[in-house]
Amino acid sequence: MSRRGWQALGALCAVLCTALCLYLYVKATPYQEVIDHGASPEARANPYLAAEQFLRKQGLSVNHANSLDVLPGIDPRQHSLLLLGDRSTMTPRQVDQVLNWTRAGGRLLFIAEALWDEKTGQSQDLLLDRVQLHQVLSKNLKEPPPGLDEDPYPKLTKLYLEDEDAPAYIGFDTAFHLEDPKNLAQAWANSAKATHMMQLNHGLGSITVVTDADLWKAPAIEQYDNAWLLWYLSADTSVTLLYNTHHDSLLTLLARYFPQALLALIALIGLAGWHFAVRHGPVLAPAPGTRRELREHLRATADFMLRHTGHSSLLQALQQDVLRRARHRHPGFEQLPVAEQWLVLARLTRQPTRAISQALSPRTKQRLSSAEFSRQVARLQTLRNAL
Repeated sequence: MSRRGWQALGALCAVLCTALCLYLYVKATPYQEVIDHGASPEARANPYLAAEQFLRKQGLSVNHANSLDVLPGIDPRQHSLLLLGDRSTMTPRQVDQVLNWTRAGGRLLFIAEALWDEKTGQSQDLLLDRVQLHQVLSKNLKEPPPGLDEDPYPKLTKLYLEDEDAPAYIGFDTAFHLEDPKNLAQAWANSAKATHMMQLNHGLGSITVVTDADLWKAPAIEQYDNAWLLWYLSADTSVTLLYNTHHDSLLTLLARYFPQALLALIALIGLAGWHFAVRHGPVLAPAPGTRRELREHLRATADFMLRHTGHSSLLQALQQDVLRRARHRHPGFEQLPVAEQWLVLARLTRQPTRAISQALSPRTKQRLSSAEFSRQVARLQTLRNAL
């Protein structure tokens, strides 16, 4: 293709590209899209994070605690304590501590955690039993008589306040019901069939019992008047929320994000255990049950005496054996002086006197070396064999 042809082809391509860009510019419509990435890590770790932030926006001082250890340092006056965590391990001493704190002027709110047992006359919730309230299942209650005006919101809990025409609507779980057999409650909030919140005085303070606190977790806290109720119960006080924040263990995190690596680690540990558990070499056969020979018994006896009495007892036994044989060969041998005994032994055994002296001289308590012990035994055996 000539040079002019290439220029024409380039101009045509430029025109087509320009036309395509103009078309896309005219037809393209810009828009915005919001991508929901879910709750933040802080919100996932703290179920009541939204409740804490809401109370702080209302001007309240809010703190979070993981145990009742902080209670002695909290002034009960103008302070609210919200027990929102599990209390299954709460002790009677801790119950007394909380109630004494409330009696001194604190505001206490807690969740009823156990059902009332008619047979035992108690529940598994020590704190609930101490305030003499009972929790039962709503399905076991009798159906209310039909009224003239049907409740338009039977699943919502209504809280009526003085000087207010309409109630506050709260999203409690309607599966549970609170009973007040002693008529101690000063205020309460009901759904169409059951009671889900009760308030009673306790000394200078007050106690609020609720059937659940899920309405103060995200996103339920944004519904109905749930957030308003939390503020209403703790207004004009400093607030301490007590619950345990849950953190996933290392094993859970590994299983969630690195399952292949976790499986490989388990397989490696299994292979290592199998390797070190395998026997190296043939299995030893059990010792035969036949009787041992006499020399084996003698050797075992000598080893025992050597471990417990040392070399001196063994050498002394050989020396006594040599002297006993000498008395048998030479009558009156035991009455001779030691020097003459050695001369007699030299004549009977044809051994030099020096060798006899070294063999029969008393030994010190100092432990002999193996070589010296062997030489001494050899001298004594030579004398005994010669006699």
